[in-house]
Amino acid sequence: MAKFQNIVFYFRNYWRISLFSVAMMSLFEILDLFVPYAIGQILNVLSGQAVDRPTQGVIDGIAQWVGVGSRLDLDNRTFTLAVLLILVFIISVGRAPIQPWLGAWFSWDTAFRARRENAEKAIRKVLTLPIEFYDENNPGRISARVAKGLSNHTWSYPEVVGNLLPRFFRVFGIFVVVFLIEWRIALLLLVCFVGIVGFNLLGLKRLSSQEEKLDKYMEDTESRTSEIITNIKTVKAFATETSELKRQRQRLDREFKVLDYRIHKGYVNLAMYERIVVQSSVFLVFVLTVIATAQGNISLGHFITTFTVSSMAFAEVEPISQVAEFLARRYGSMIRFHEFMQLPVGTDASAIDRSHHPNESAESIPSYQFTGKVEFSHLTFGYAADRPVLKDINLLIEPYQTVALVGRSGSGKSTLVKLLFRYFEPNQGAILVDGYDIRRLDITGYRKRLAIVHQEVDIFNGTLLDNLIYGNPNATMDQVREACRIAQADDFIYQMPAKYSTVVGERGVRLSGGQRQRIGIARALIVDPDVLIFDEATSSLDYESERSIQLAMRSLLGTRTLIIIAHRLSTVREADKIVVLDKGSIVEVGSHEELLHHGGIYQRLHALQETGELLA
Repeated sequence: MAKFQNIVFYFRNYWRISLFSVAMMSLFEILDLFVPYAIGQILNVLSGQAVDRPTQGVIDGIAQWVGVGSRLDLDNRTFTLAVLLILVFIISVGRAPIQPWLGAWFSWDTAFRARRENAEKAIRKVLTLPIEFYDENNPGRISARVAKGLSNHTWSYPEVVGNLLPRFFRVFGIFVVVFLIEWRIALLLLVCFVGIVGFNLLGLKRLSSQEEKLDKYMEDTESRTSEIITNIKTVKAFATETSELKRQRQRLDREFKVLDYRIHKGYVNLAMYERIVVQSSVFLVFVLTVIATAQGNISLGHFITTFTVSSMAFAEVEPISQVAEFLARRYGSMIRFHEFMQLPVGTDASAIDRSHHPNESAESIPSYQFTGKVEFSHLTFGYAADRPVLKDINLLIEPYQTVALVGRSGSGKSTLVKLLFRYFEPNQGAILVDGYDIRRLDITGYRKRLAIVHQEVDIFNGTLLDNLIYGNPNATMDQVREACRIAQADDFIYQMPAKYSTVVGERGVRLSGGQRQRIGIARALIVDPDVLIFDEATSSLDYESERSIQLAMRSLLGTRTLIIIAHRLSTVREADKIVVLDKGSIVEVGSHEELLHHGGIYQRLHALQETGELLA
């Protein structure tokens, strides 16, 4: 569970420069108090009253240094006024070119550096979360949470370090100044200020819970909007624009009610009560200051100074409250960002962060070259412990052998491949590659020796070449061309306007399904894997595209270990071994001809497809 301290720790690598920045900005805020103090002293000089002893001491020292008499009389009053004016000039005008660099520069520089650092951590987290997290969470929701959290941290830091904390030091300095003049007024000032700030913080604490609720509602809306954009063709094909708009309108209405009637109304009420109390406090201090002056307890100059700086203190209430309000509005999204960052990384996380997954007992495989021998030994797995998807799977795949996995939907074919890639860990049993338990291998080196072509090939926005060499950036153009030739992709690539430099668009929208599949096969071949998996690679293609993919797959027989998952049995006829799964168990193993003569599930599935019926 994320807490406020997580927000503070966001900037922990910059605590030294943060302290320096706060100290300098606070010093400037305190120096501001000299101006109203000097005005009070000038008023005393002009009215013939004595200045304060510390001020007189400074003037005497300067007079002695320059060789001028210092006692206040008609002859040297001009010198005293000149000294006070020079000091006001130095403090107000002389610091002008310094303050932006010691304040604003470091505040924003630190915020930007922390954003870069934590954005990298967030990307690291995205890359190391378990696969099941992405099965349960919409990409739009994830990216919105990260982006909003980073943004609100970045914009909040300068307001706190460069605005909020220095203002508190300014108020503390005001209290000291007033205390030295008249302690009773200072005590009243302190009580009023602490009461106002405390009241605001309590109100903001109540409102922050509503802000967190609003943040979740907005996340839901943005998530659905992202889904609508991603699936816009389906929305239009089923003519569901009206229902989608209605659903989003309901979400927006829910957001509006929380935002306007609860949050905004709460802030307005808080501001109203704050203003009433502030104006009452200012008037009360004014009355007490007038009384103290009339009774001769303080001079006319001190009257001006006390009332001016007291008003300055109460004037800080509204800016402080505004910053606190901004923080309250952003608090929910910042906390949710840290909750995301605290999610446990997956067991499939690669060596991107070895500190999370030290694998000191990893087997040493020279250059991670496998012969391609794969063994599933007594393998049992279920996404829920009480509902196994795979049950006591025992299967040996020899090097360079082509093995097909077939069966009805939900029989466990794709789950078996997910376990091979270590997306999940088996509940029982083991998977061995060349006799090594894959759980004891460094996951990065191990996965680089595998490659998979999915039913829906993921294409990144960029050029064809970028996508082809994604798994092997050091591949030569000869390797790329050879892989594309084998994958039957070279023909359509050379028909494109910029050939390998053609930009394919987001998710490969400028490519057909068959073209994406052939790019996926070529990309897998460029990695030169020891084990290559085709996961329903032809199930959604037309006959011509399917035929091209089958030719590409046929040319790979015997070149490496192949595992083919297929619904269309025409794809697996030439496999060395066909494994039939049903309800998570292996029920048949054999060649195409052997299984047809066996008269089991495979024969029935084959008969259904031969008669043109769909495989269930």
